[in-house]
Amino acid sequence: MEFFRNTNIDFLGKKWYFLSFSLIFSVAGILSMIFWHHIPLGVDFRGGTLVYVKFAETPNISRIRADLDHAGLHNAKIQRYGDPVNDEVVISLDLKETSEADLSKGKNQIIAALETNPQQGKEDLNNSDKIGVAEVRSKLVERDPLHTNPEDYDRVARQIMDYRNKNAGGVLKNIDELKAVVPGTVVDSLKQDFYTSNFGVKGADIVGPQVGDQLKRQAWLAVIFSLIGMLVYLWFRFELIYGVAAVVAVFHDTLITVGAFSLTNKEISLTVIAAILTLVGYSMNDTIVVFDRIRENIKLMRREGLAEIVNRSINQTLSRTILTSGLTFLTVLSLYLFGGEVLNGFSFALVIGILIGTYSSIAVAAPMLVAYQDWRSKKAPGMAPIPAPQAGKGQAPGGKGQGTSGKGQTPAGKGKVRAKV
Repeated sequence: MEFFRNTNIDFLGKKWYFLSFSLIFSVAGILSMIFWHHIPLGVDFRGGTLVYVKFAETPNISRIRADLDHAGLHNAKIQRYGDPVNDEVVISLDLKETSEADLSKGKNQIIAALETNPQQGKEDLNNSDKIGVAEVRSKLVERDPLHTNPEDYDRVARQIMDYRNKNAGGVLKNIDELKAVVPGTVVDSLKQDFYTSNFGVKGADIVGPQVGDQLKRQAWLAVIFSLIGMLVYLWFRFELIYGVAAVVAVFHDTLITVGAFSLTNKEISLTVIAAILTLVGYSMNDTIVVFDRIRENIKLMRREGLAEIVNRSINQTLSRTILTSGLTFLTVLSLYLFGGEVLNGFSFALVIGILIGTYSSIAVAAPMLVAYQDWRSKKAPGMAPIPAPQAGKGQAPGGKGQGTSGKGQTPAGKGKVRAKV
């Protein structure tokens, strides 16, 4: 299946437009990383506490921030989380708000700050980590509201906790809600030992300072080593200039993707690093397809200039590029639109990466070969053009180590076919 056949688009003729596009987005990302939002590292790298909180009603962000400030938790980041109808927020504390000795301190501080109306002598049925089936059963046995065997309260306690966690989404608006599943005498008994706040903590992600620094260092090393590995492979498989062009294109893709996160102030987490490494491989694969076609055409079009060969190669692989990249883009776009908050950063990186990775294979990597050839020609007039990478033993078609006769003839025995410029 092909979308385009026999296209003849002058991609190299539009190189200045491509260069302007890349410069605008690259410089914008760099300026944002230096002066505006910097690199918005997530809690995985900077260390700190993320607490996911569900409210019984629509949360008031200004009120939450005021409560946290009053408790001494300044500069906390508060964001709506998930589907708005779920009334959930995620509260992020910076590293300085977290204790290395007690990594649960940040979570407990947030709970204490949001508990605006605690009741002395009672426990919050929505929030205390100590409250479970066994604790509810123990209080019921002590009060004995049903005047029955203690074993019967196991079933009643499980019904109460199941209703809170499943039917009420983890947050009871009031204890009277439980009358739908247990007798009223049990509810009245619970009121003597428990109360309900207007929120419940659903979970927390806590990363200590040392772990955050280690993850940050390992993430940088993963990206750098992947680029070095790609350079070495392409140097061995093609020629050094091919490897340099591909690595520059991938670095260009990574820079623009990270810049997009900085410009939109989206946090970079471990899953985003995984997405960046994925797009490094994807972009490199697309670039290799174009390079492989250039290598084939250099041998078949020995009388053509390198610019014409590169243009022809890009056009010949254009249909394949549209099909593979288009299908992949639709997949990651669906993931971004419908994948939810948890996958938002990961899918956003892939959406940007697929677009930029496909673009750079055509507009960055391939034109660099022609730019390098032009530079060589100006530096040393008459210098032979870029050689075709060896596909086998170095023999040109139609002879043992020799090309066609005439101008641009390959010197006998040299074993390399050269494109005439």
